[in-house]
Amino acid sequence: MTDEERHEAGMTIRRKVLGDAHVDRAEAKRTEFSGEIQDYITRMVWGSVWTRPGLDLKTRSCMALTVMMALGRWEEFRLHVKAAFNNGLCKDEIKEVILQTTAYCGAPCGNHALAEAEAVFAQENL
Repeated sequence: MTDEERHEAGMTIRRKVLGDAHVDRAEAKRTEFSGEIQDYITRMVWGSVWTRPGLDLKTRSCMALTVMMALGRWEEFRLHVKAAFNNGLCKDEIKEVILQTTAYCGAPCGNHALAEAEAVFAQENL
């Protein structure tokens, strides 16, 4: 697959997972400085990893939520809570991901994740 094809595939899956509104906002914020990094992420993360056949999008969402919790990347965690619904997860499944991750990352991480997820649910009327 060429870089251009990877980029196109990446934009397609990125829009499917994150939604058109999010991707359009992110693209509008592109600058000359950030453009190459954004293109790299689109090609490599979205176009090369998220498009692989080995895992479905629902599983990939679970993994993304777990990693964002473990790393304490709360802005990305909130983004992936919203995206999880696009990939077929429901609130109860997100709760299970948080509980499972809490077992390995600790109660403070789990408590924070619950608060972040509930804030997303309220903001998005979920």
